[in-house]
Amino acid sequence: MYPLFENIGAWVPPVIPDLAALPHGDMPGDKVSIHPEQVQKAATLFPVLAEQLRDVMELNPSHRAVVAICGGSGSGKSGMASLMGHYLREAGIGTYVLSGDNYPRRIPEQNDAERVRIFRCSGLRGLLTAGIYSEEIQPVLTDLQKDGTDSDPALCEQYPWLSVYQKAGRSALTGYLGTDKEQDFDELTGIVSQFKNGAQSIWLKRMGRTDTALWYDNVDFSEINVLIIEWTHANSDGYQGVDIPILMNSTPRETLEYRRSRNRDSGADSPFVTMVLEIEQRLLDSQAHKAKIILSKKGELLTYDQYRQLMAQP
Repeated sequence: MYPLFENIGAWVPPVIPDLAALPHGDMPGDKVSIHPEQVQKAATLFPVLAEQLRDVMELNPSHRAVVAICGGSGSGKSGMASLMGHYLREAGIGTYVLSGDNYPRRIPEQNDAERVRIFRCSGLRGLLTAGIYSEEIQPVLTDLQKDGTDSDPALCEQYPWLSVYQKAGRSALTGYLGTDKEQDFDELTGIVSQFKNGAQSIWLKRMGRTDTALWYDNVDFSEINVLIIEWTHANSDGYQGVDIPILMNSTPRETLEYRRSRNRDSGADSPFVTMVLEIEQRLLDSQAHKAKIILSKKGELLTYDQYRQLMAQP
């Protein structure tokens, strides 16, 4: 079908003169920083991906395939998606990189606020249900909320009732993050279906960071054979049609360090953000068994059992 597939073993990574100029996903305003270490990891991943693409594309009537690259925000999934897209295009295979961050139901600021609302309202209900809530507790809790420390487990020793609040809030937040309450999986399923059925153009959503930065672009797919979806939730059960899920491994600590260095949002190292990252990591872990390729932070290809052993380490 393509020369690449006929001689994968002889593939040599093409030289990239300017990593900063490499095209990336379609999230408005997003910046992707690609480091030489990522290029080395990409050279390990690409031949394995190419072998799997060959089989998938041969079976699809339109010779198309959908690749999903998932992982925490420190895992390097955005840069890896850019590199995979570049290598495929260099091999003559039309590729489009789609950012799943265009498909939440709310813009980032509103979604962050909704996450906090869910946590706090459910925490209060948890105190009421346990018969702990009182007029004495409320002003203390209000001060903690103002300081953004009501989700800090270190304070539970000082305020024993806070553990009940946090447990209830965390449980409710777990039922929101990465679910169809937060993400518009149906729209993404429709896009994947159109693509795999040979659509020549598809309207794709664009979502920026303000409430007016919302629109659709009509994207030409007439010469695109591979759709790469890069997203924390790219391996989710919430949407359908992915052929090759790839998991970029990172621990919550690595994810948090990355967010701090990137300074993507204020309060990147807050107790609440730390809790969100931990919940998202558990969600990624629960879906890891579906990944057809797992790449470690060090750039090693892992089996699922090896991944479990790595994640079990302190």
